[in-house]
Amino acid sequence: MGRQALRPCRHGYSGLISGLEADGFTVVAPPNPLRALASDAASIRTRVAAVDGPVVLVGHSYAGAVISHAAVGLDNVIGLVYLVAFGLDVGESCLSAQDGYAPSLLATENAPTPYDAPGAPGGPDLYINPGRFREVFYADSSDELARAMYATQRPLSAFAFTEAATVRGWDRKPTWYLVSNDDNAIPPQLQRDMADRMHAHTEDIDASHTAFVSHPKRVADFVERAAKDFTKRV
Repeated sequence: MGRQALRPCRHGYSGLISGLEADGFTVVAPPNPLRALASDAASIRTRVAAVDGPVVLVGHSYAGAVISHAAVGLDNVIGLVYLVAFGLDVGESCLSAQDGYAPSLLATENAPTPYDAPGAPGGPDLYINPGRFREVFYADSSDELARAMYATQRPLSAFAFTEAATVRGWDRKPTWYLVSNDDNAIPPQLQRDMADRMHAHTEDIDASHTAFVSHPKRVADFVERAAKDFTKRV
């Protein structure tokens, strides 16, 4: 059986991709527009629907919400993997899901643009403040890498961050969730609570928001074991 891992992503996935490909996985990383949750999911769904064979959807951060939406109605998707990601319930947004938890740096250190986000339904784009970018995303990576990632960051529209989920694909597919214990972007307890709600197979890692950058082999192994588990259930 062919195996594919599709992952809406930003930057820094080279180590993870190399590890997966070395073990026989076909990896496709379709661009996540980051404009609006529903339309982003529709974009990913179109790409996934064209794949001939079983697909494991892998999402990091906001892309967790995207794959939850995108998976609905796709029979070739055999499971979902959340890498330190939002697994929203219906009616929640990435912002509102954090209510009741200690404020994360992702919520407090964003810098809205003075202009409306191009291609989004309304509101500004959100960048991370330069002074704390490494702390928010890459706390366990080098300053040099963090500077490069800051320079190449793609902004998320405020609309996407606040748009409420209308479906929850995780209640129709098996799920695995990787919790980063040292994450400054999504509260680790929120991660655990979302994973529990999804009845996901859950593992912890002592890493930042971008565990796949600082621990690519460990994260690749996690994704591979998830894929093998999902395949057994088909």
